[in-house]
Amino acid sequence: MFGSSGMSRRTMLSALVATPALAALSRPANADSVPAVALRPSCTLTPASVPGPFYFDPKLLRSDITEGQPGVPLRLRFVVMEAANCAPVQGARVDVWHTRADGSYSGYPGQGDTRNIDTSGGTFMRGTQIADTRGEVTFRSIYPGWYPGRTVHVHFKIFLDDKSLLTGQMYFPDALSQYIFGNVGAYRRKASRNTFNSNDGLALSDATRGGFCDIKEEADHYLATLIVGVNRTAATVMGNSPAPPVQPRAIVPGIDPAKQRNG
Repeated sequence: MFGSSGMSRRTMLSALVATPALAALSRPANADSVPAVALRPSCTLTPASVPGPFYFDPKLLRSDITEGQPGVPLRLRFVVMEAANCAPVQGARVDVWHTRADGSYSGYPGQGDTRNIDTSGGTFMRGTQIADTRGEVTFRSIYPGWYPGRTVHVHFKIFLDDKSLLTGQMYFPDALSQYIFGNVGAYRRKASRNTFNSNDGLALSDATRGGFCDIKEEADHYLATLIVGVNRTAATVMGNSPAPPVQPRAIVPGIDPAKQRNG
């Protein structure tokens, strides 16, 4: 835990993000040394969600997606399981993408509270991993920021046989998000956050809470784990899935509203 060294969590988090080398931790030399998450049975389908306007495939097979961006160190762990029998799905391709600390995605202009941030050509907070024999992939990242109209989230896609089996979103506890945003410099902004898990339409449509991660503190990072239940025989491709029952108007600065899909 952060407090084991005698420092407060606030002090430790501030120290972590103040040092770029710590904010972008390198992949361990032996990936197998990372302990496996306990494969507790899931056996339920993870709800599909819209990909939003910010997805593109940078074709980057990598575990560290930070590219030196500042923020609170976070490891994202996905465990892909067959919902029918809870068996790990080896070889699944997992794509992730999310905002950096200031709420901006890589690769797009017109972002930010005043629509003056241009990240065209950027690829930070994007990457791909292939699930191992346990159905697991792990990414080194930072805790995502926020932007108007959406709660804190990470997007993901699960591919099998070059087809998008599932598009979903991972959600985080609001209390932890607020703590980080209020106490870590990289996340501080003049604008006030206006959307939370309790009033985000897409988060509310996740009735099973299958997209809400399990998160805990480690010595120098947070670990967010999501067990993703998939069904290879069901029509879970987002294009063939019913739209979420709640469809709020997306508010993404600089992007034509007609092109937004609650991303």
